[in-house]
Amino acid sequence: MTERNSMCWCGSGKKYKHCHLAFDDRIASIKFNVFKGQVRPPKKIINNEKDIEGIRKSGVINDGTLDLLGEMIRPGIDTETLDQAAHDYIVSHGAIPACLDYEGYPKNVCISINDVVCHGIPSKDTILKEGDIVNIDCTTILDGYFADASRMFMIGTVSPEAERLVRVTKECMELGIAAAKPWHFLGDIGAACGEHAHANGYSVVTDLGGHGVGKAFHLEPFVLHVGEKDTGMLLVPGMVLTVEPMINQGTYKVTTDKKDGWTVRTKDHKLSAQWEKTILITETGTEVLSS
Repeated sequence: MTERNSMCWCGSGKKYKHCHLAFDDRIASIKFNVFKGQVRPPKKIINNEKDIEGIRKSGVINDGTLDLLGEMIRPGIDTETLDQAAHDYIVSHGAIPACLDYEGYPKNVCISINDVVCHGIPSKDTILKEGDIVNIDCTTILDGYFADASRMFMIGTVSPEAERLVRVTKECMELGIAAAKPWHFLGDIGAACGEHAHANGYSVVTDLGGHGVGKAFHLEPFVLHVGEKDTGMLLVPGMVLTVEPMINQGTYKVTTDKKDGWTVRTKDHKLSAQWEKTILITETGTEVLSS
């Protein structure tokens, strides 16, 4: 047990009584329902003010990278060119592309087209064409802090079905973020995303999801985009996580390319879309740190 006048466990350099004492007292007062899987968040994923500012600065570069790629993307461009531009932008701003060499991943960003759910590998041979829907997923490291986001792009004129999927997927993400309230539970995010997707006739990928992020690429908690309200981990101020629903036109089932070991596709080869933001749980709601 931390003494009142000791330095706070969060690493802020403040005395415990002036930092997380009231926070810990509030958590201690909560009666967790084990039958709903309600659990306390581990202290190691609670960020102090310095950590949050570090993630925020990384997010500025991450967003700038996605802005640049959004200006470049068009019919006829190859995805390797986009990947190289992302690398050059991130490095020129004193940061590191987090995806490059992560568990052997060979490129700087993931570029996923049409039925590719995620982890699409950029290539000189992959040329974007009119009617494609494309997800670009970018993660940046600045001074040891990670920020992660992805955006959808529609190439030229796309089908009404594709446009609707992209739009509803973004709505799912926004509803999930709106549900991420301090002193509520992680399952609220999944419930909000999943209900909206299912109401629109879509399925939600469950093999992959969001995650804690900040002082590492992937931290607790794992963020499902389906679920039940009032279940799972307690959301508290200082937590940073991604909300990134992957919404499919057809089945929620996916396959991973056996040859490259990365590319995840819909099992029925119907379209998939994804939007992602890194968010901070605050005292009053959320703050987007990368989008």
